[in-house]
Amino acid sequence: MREITGTTRIYGILADPIYHVKTPQVMNALLARAGIDGVLVPFHVAPEGLAAAVEGLRRMQNFGGFIATVPHKIPMLALCDEVTPEARGVGAVNCVRRDPDGRMIGTMLDGIGLVEALKASGEDPRGRRVCLAGAGGAASAIAFALAGAGVAHLTILNRTAARTQALLGRLRAAHPGLSLGTEADPAARHDILINGTSLGMRAKDPLPFDPALLTSRPFVAEAIMEPEMTPLLVAAEAAGCRIQRGRPMLECQIALMARHMGAL
Repeated sequence: MREITGTTRIYGILADPIYHVKTPQVMNALLARAGIDGVLVPFHVAPEGLAAAVEGLRRMQNFGGFIATVPHKIPMLALCDEVTPEARGVGAVNCVRRDPDGRMIGTMLDGIGLVEALKASGEDPRGRRVCLAGAGGAASAIAFALAGAGVAHLTILNRTAARTQALLGRLRAAHPGLSLGTEADPAARHDILINGTSLGMRAKDPLPFDPALLTSRPFVAEAIMEPEMTPLLVAAEAAGCRIQRGRPMLECQIALMARHMGAL
């Protein structure tokens, strides 16, 4: 581990739980390669302590910013002093820069990371039919990035109807010509399935998709980092689908996060 001194710039990642995050390893490797005197550390913050934690970080003069992940992306929107248009449209924040005056500036980069990872895997979503599980912070960001990438159709599957309709409303306002749906009939073939929920982090979690959707062998992408092979990916691989683990999404957005926080 690099030596940490009084000049080291501190960055963080806020999550609950925190054990599964892979961001510190990836971000710190990037900072080391770039010769940056900075370190990113994990902060385990429960939802009820989020506002107090952000206020405390605001007052740390050697703190540069943080990454927000489950379950803090949506509430973080209201805790920032300013947010980018991307974050405002999605309704969530996953990366925050602390300016020298203590102001917190939030943005949302999850969706861009996932789309770039798809392209790197040879699965450009442009013109494709995509089914996305989730309507929370990460899933909303992915939905907006997919819409911006030019998908032909996007199906949103989520257990909370109100949240689903809210996301659909924001998507229709921003992309009025986009074909949208909320039911995934196995007969209506999707080219790409994406899990944007937290289902799969725990061994007893149900699959985020009906297994029947795997029979047409779509490309299956995961946003979860840990475990590396979620039950969805195991089932998809067994069904003969090509898969993408969660880490490529993170790797594709790490440099963007570092730039937003002023680390690069």
